[in-house]
Amino acid sequence: MSRVRRDKNSAQKNWALAVVLVSIFCIIFFAARGRFQVTASSQTLSLIVSPFQQAVSWVGNEMDYVTTNIWEIATVHQQNKMLRSEVEQLRYQNLQASEFAAENERLRALVDYKQSALQFDMLAARVIGREAASWSSMIVINRGTMDGVEKDMAVVTPQGLVGRISEAGLNSSQVQLILDPRSSVGTLVQRAASRVTGIVEGDISNPTMPRMVNIPKTADVLVGDVIVTSGYGNVYPKGLVVGLVSSIENDAGGLLKYGLLETAVDFQKLEDVAVIIRSREAPPEPLRPPAQTPGTETDPTQDPTAERGDGP
Repeated sequence: MSRVRRDKNSAQKNWALAVVLVSIFCIIFFAARGRFQVTASSQTLSLIVSPFQQAVSWVGNEMDYVTTNIWEIATVHQQNKMLRSEVEQLRYQNLQASEFAAENERLRALVDYKQSALQFDMLAARVIGREAASWSSMIVINRGTMDGVEKDMAVVTPQGLVGRISEAGLNSSQVQLILDPRSSVGTLVQRAASRVTGIVEGDISNPTMPRMVNIPKTADVLVGDVIVTSGYGNVYPKGLVVGLVSSIENDAGGLLKYGLLETAVDFQKLEDVAVIIRSREAPPEPLRPPAQTPGTETDPTQDPTAERGDGP
């Protein structure tokens, strides 16, 4: 009996819930169409419906907020990608501009040197390779016989002497640097009070500092003296700067000394050079022995009066 009563009560509750839902639907429907006049009962239903409307409104606002944020995040991400790409392009352009500026500065210095050294016809060249062997000092330039380059032509920069052409190909050539132990350059001290001559050669034990050798122990050579080419040998024109005397050491034999040189050219930064194609400078006078004193001649066929200009 109690079970029947419970089923009856449950059915009544279901009907009541259905009536309420239908009523709510009708109120919302007629309110939307403007056919419903607000009464006291509608206010009661409005209080019931209000939480649902607020929930729907909140969900809608949150969806709008989330959608807006997602769109803004996507937009910012795309803008960041574009900005990063622009930064990379600007960085690359800046590097290119810096490289062009450095190259222009080197070439301008080379052009100024060519215009100031009017006694030489020079051909600009670019370093395109270096010798890998540790016991030699060679570079490769992008000029060859097609450009008028020949073996034994001197190679220079505005700072000083680089070396000589050791092998000339059609469109490239090898340059033997003055740092090479096989290199030999006739030089002299530029200082007018000295003018001591010697030979500059590379030192395998000190690859960055060549030596000026064959200097008499009593010769007037000082630390800081500028060493230039002497012009002897018809390979290097006279007066090209080789370097500065960094220190002076006694030779093992005790009769001679040598000077360690700090080269005028920074060979670690060598990029552009010039080949001296032609020199209009007169070669130096050959060395001549001093006049012989009568009675002490080492060459009996020599006329002692000829050297002094004391002819009959």
